[in-house]
Amino acid sequence: MSVNAPSDAVASVRRLQQHMTELKGEIGKVVVGQQEVVEQLLLSILCRSHSLLVGVPGLAKTLLVNTVAQSLGLKFSRIQFTPDLMPSDIVGSEILDEHRHFKFIPGPVFANILLADEINRTPPKTQSALLEAMQERAVTAAGHTHKMPEPFFVLATQNPIEQEGTYPLPEAQLDRFMFLIQVNYPSFEEEVEIVKATTTGVSAAVNNVMGAEDILIYQRLIRDIPVPEAVYRYAVSLSERSRPHQKNSPDWVNRYLSWGAGPRASQFLILGAKAKAVLNGKFAPDQEEVRQVAHPILRHRIVPTYQAEAEGLGVDALIERLLASGTPG
Repeated sequence: MSVNAPSDAVASVRRLQQHMTELKGEIGKVVVGQQEVVEQLLLSILCRSHSLLVGVPGLAKTLLVNTVAQSLGLKFSRIQFTPDLMPSDIVGSEILDEHRHFKFIPGPVFANILLADEINRTPPKTQSALLEAMQERAVTAAGHTHKMPEPFFVLATQNPIEQEGTYPLPEAQLDRFMFLIQVNYPSFEEEVEIVKATTTGVSAAVNNVMGAEDILIYQRLIRDIPVPEAVYRYAVSLSERSRPHQKNSPDWVNRYLSWGAGPRASQFLILGAKAKAVLNGKFAPDQEEVRQVAHPILRHRIVPTYQAEAEGLGVDALIERLLASGTPG
């Protein structure tokens, strides 16, 4: 697809933009503010990817995911992750039916949108039960593979301030989340609106804007968006320069980063830039779109050194420095 794209492709892009505007309007009926969070969540859905929402309790993370599912007309399922949760509580199990035949009973993972609430409160063995579903969009039980419904997304939440009784997500699982979305406190005026909306008996009705078939069409549309060679090279250079002790790594990366982003980050930077370009009214992304999606894609893929932490350099500050360092010639 290019500036001179066929009229049907142009119409599809315009329809997608219209649907995204309507979606944001419906979600805004229930979730006050958080426009950037909402957009990043919708971008991950357009890219057929999963997202991890991190924020302190009470910031409407669960409400947001539920509202998104309602506005998209998708089957929604929620799992509250606890220390005693078992893998079979997620994927399902086989039982003997009345005819003494084994029968698979699907677990709550078989939904279009799965909310994995407080995913870091369950041990790694149970967390790993999601790995196959997230990567292969299927689960295996008793030697049989069961496909997930399409579309399928895992939207997980995590509370950063609760350390006791939590288990860090394995790197392999973290890498499968396209975005790590920071959910911050609302502004003063937004909090006033939240209090007004939630302390009365009136609740807003969320209308269904589009359905599963629309989402699958838009996911294919995003994949078809062309990308200039220079943008591919810019995305890969960002990931490469985040890796310490590599050929193109700046000195400060070797000093402040102990681990960098892998190839999946480069893939997500391009996919995210494609979707962001469409929402920006463009038919191809440039380096600016890559920069606009870099923070949520990279912040859970780079690991600061103790020196960086001692000097007060957080992950987002290091990503900003990476973006400002330019592309090697």
